[in-house]
Amino acid sequence: MPVQNLLSHPLTHGAPLTYWQMGATVEARYDLPDMPMAGEMDPFFFLTKDKNFIPHEYPCRTEFAKQRRGLRPEAAAMDELARLWLPFDSPRLDLSGFWFRPTHIATWAQTVLRADTAGAARLRLRTCGGAVLLVNGAEAGFLAPYKRNSESAAEFDVVLNAGDNTIAVWFDDLAERDARYYIQLDYLSGPAGVAGIPLAGSAETARAVETALATMHFELPAYTTGEVALTLPRPIPADTVAKITVEGDFMSHQSMGMERALPAGATRLLIDRAEDLPGDFRHFTIALTAGGFTATRVFGVEICHAGRQGTAAPDLATRITEALTEVAEHSEPDTVAALARLGLGLGDERTAAMIEATLPTIEDCWDCADFALVPLIWGRTRFGHLLPEATRNRIDAAMLGYRYWMDEPGNDVQWYFSENHALLFHTSAYLAGAFLPDATFKRSGRTGAEQSAVGAQRVRDWLDHFEAWEMAEFNSAPYFPIDLKGLTALHALAPDADISERAGKGIIRLLQLVANSAHHGVLTAAQGRSYEHTLRAGRSLELSAIGRLIWGAGNYGARFHALPGLALCLRDHGLVLTEGLPERANLTDGEQEWGFAQGENCFATLQHAKTKDWAMGTAAHYRWYDWGYQETVIHARIGTNPDAQTWINHPGEVIHSGYGRPSYWGGCASVPRVQQYRGLAVVLFDGVPEQPAFTHAWFPQPVFDECLVNGALAAARSGGGGMMLRTSGPLELVAEGPTAGCELRLAGQKNWWILRLGATVDLTGFAARHQGLTLAGGPQDVLRVEDADYGTVLFHPDGRIEAEGRVIDPAQWSVEGHRQVL
Repeated sequence: MPVQNLLSHPLTHGAPLTYWQMGATVEARYDLPDMPMAGEMDPFFFLTKDKNFIPHEYPCRTEFAKQRRGLRPEAAAMDELARLWLPFDSPRLDLSGFWFRPTHIATWAQTVLRADTAGAARLRLRTCGGAVLLVNGAEAGFLAPYKRNSESAAEFDVVLNAGDNTIAVWFDDLAERDARYYIQLDYLSGPAGVAGIPLAGSAETARAVETALATMHFELPAYTTGEVALTLPRPIPADTVAKITVEGDFMSHQSMGMERALPAGATRLLIDRAEDLPGDFRHFTIALTAGGFTATRVFGVEICHAGRQGTAAPDLATRITEALTEVAEHSEPDTVAALARLGLGLGDERTAAMIEATLPTIEDCWDCADFALVPLIWGRTRFGHLLPEATRNRIDAAMLGYRYWMDEPGNDVQWYFSENHALLFHTSAYLAGAFLPDATFKRSGRTGAEQSAVGAQRVRDWLDHFEAWEMAEFNSAPYFPIDLKGLTALHALAPDADISERAGKGIIRLLQLVANSAHHGVLTAAQGRSYEHTLRAGRSLELSAIGRLIWGAGNYGARFHALPGLALCLRDHGLVLTEGLPERANLTDGEQEWGFAQGENCFATLQHAKTKDWAMGTAAHYRWYDWGYQETVIHARIGTNPDAQTWINHPGEVIHSGYGRPSYWGGCASVPRVQQYRGLAVVLFDGVPEQPAFTHAWFPQPVFDECLVNGALAAARSGGGGMMLRTSGPLELVAEGPTAGCELRLAGQKNWWILRLGATVDLTGFAARHQGLTLAGGPQDVLRVEDADYGTVLFHPDGRIEAEGRVIDPAQWSVEGHRQVL
């Protein structure tokens, strides 16, 4: 029988089918016999050129592909299709996520194609794993590339009946950590009609729910106090129930839920007060039910309990105690929080429970278990006497059973290749072996003393690399704390004096880098790897908490890696800070210029300029026009409000709060040409048609004291800092949806932006002074900009910049770098 009601869209040749019913995603562990694997730390792993494909392959993928690649997938029986996927502009049904163990995942999806007439049609199916396509119950074909996170496509000729046709897809893959798990089905040709999902109730009500989710947004881009609420510019004309799930990023294991009633016509969904919600950047999954129809969408916002935290104490000793107490009492319960509690002498049931809850992830060698293991070893080594005997014994057993490197047998997908993980693996092996010198480590078969010796050599090799080239994941806000986690543990616990001393110097160097790039304590810089949840978190990022500890400016979030370890190094282990860090981080006079290089062979040259009123960091002559990964190549801030920031990128996907690398905000589909001279930067994009059809800037209007958007110009003021954006075409200020009032879009994959920062208390005058800025030259040319203050600025295609009688050449910059205050 034909379906009477559809929530649908018209069929358009070349466009995707975007409304789907879904079954549950069936998950099953994919465990192989333990085996070692070959490889080593790869400081270049994210410098992708083949459309973000990461080449490293685990044994589980090799075996999985051997069994399935190129062969027809064995689709399971279709289960109940109880979930819905609404597109919200995404061309894909995208269930991407993060799995900490190798996991086979499989899902059924179905849509209805209502054709005006019978006839032949051609469909193109895209996926990374395997998929089977069925039309009206008959198999039309399959795909089985099973190439991790790398898309393949195939086209299929099918015959459609007049009226309703069911199009079903069963798709599966092996999830290894971050997994791109999606399908896209494009309607290349065929009869006219519509495609969508069948409804038991009113199509008008279903469309109203969809429209509400498409247009609703948080009232503010960040919250420090008061009511946290979403506004509904297109209210639902029916009584609605809202179920809300609050979660952190993929590394967070905390979740809370609530239910709220939305009367018909309500224009505001109150969630709770900020003080009663967990801190950090949080994802709010909103499920709206009206008239028997339920749909969901994810919205992100930062929560920071700045009111409770107040201002930082003036003396370091008090800030050390404050930092330990904050983590001990208010952070997510994990081994980092347990270390802070043990450092305060709190070896109580709450502390033991945090450890006991985290131990299964270490015992099972989940990816990122090394993040939990380092503070656990610290707590066991220095404060074990405060813990119950049963907890101590279980910690010891976990240390003996853990897989410390890829040459030891295992069947996990721990990420061994990045420098931050490598440091923690080697630190753990070194310190755990030293603590249990006579015991046998099960996977390696070594005694603890032997395990420690191997770990020590690897730590020294890592330090050699770090001292020569520093961070491959350059200036990365989420990875500074992880490197500091390993270095603080080594400084505090290393049995060998040379390692302890070198680790201490490494800590100081990283703090210097952060201070140089900070603006009023908050990092403002180009970053080698970034995420939406680290970019949009102005106050609650851990670097803000570290800034509060070290130079008295910043706030606390709810998730930490290094803060308690850094505090303990300062309190108990003789770490001495470089003089002048607060003055660098909180510059009050002059203009600082800072140029340096990062990564092996100085593959990333980085530039930074700041005054008390503005700051900007860029990646200079970095991978222009390559496919990108997670690089944020320009980042700026004005005034003293941590939320008054901007960055410009080419999104890697159009889904908000997705798992892509690059994602909507984190990284660039196509890396632009970026060059900076003082407070002036040019950004040229030269993308390709298969990438999203716009570039954009984060532009949080509610945060600024003043702002304006007019054609190809946007400007903003916060405190004494001014910002102006000039573009190659008209700007669209996004007015609805998750980023309403916070996003500027520029159509096309090939376009340019100019960003100009300066000191001002008169936005109108500032914009008038710089509104004539324009860009002469193409993607590979010498670019010429006539600036009202700097005069003629020439940006050369080899990276050099000429202005004000100076020549700046990033090719001459070193890892040590050059800092000067003009």
